[in-house]
Amino acid sequence: MVRHAVKAYVIGKPNPLMMRSALRQLGVHSEETTMIGDRMDTDMVAGIESGMKTILVLTGVTRQEDIGRFPYLPGRIAQSVAEIEP
Repeated sequence: MVRHAVKAYVIGKPNPLMMRSALRQLGVHSEETTMIGDRMDTDMVAGIESGMKTILVLTGVTRQEDIGRFPYLPGRIAQSVAEIEP
């Protein structure tokens, strides 16, 4: 019997299915929601692909000088979550 490799279907970030499920559970629309995160490759992609506003915080993985390596940009960049007003 020959077994073929099956590619896993990832449901975590940045999969929009996970984000839409969370929005539905919270009873909010993506246009009213902001994704705040410290990773361009997961957090910002998840927000952008789900139609949310995005804020990248520079207190974690992604540094200011890394941002230009990506083909997309966050809606806003903050030094930390302390700069973000509710």
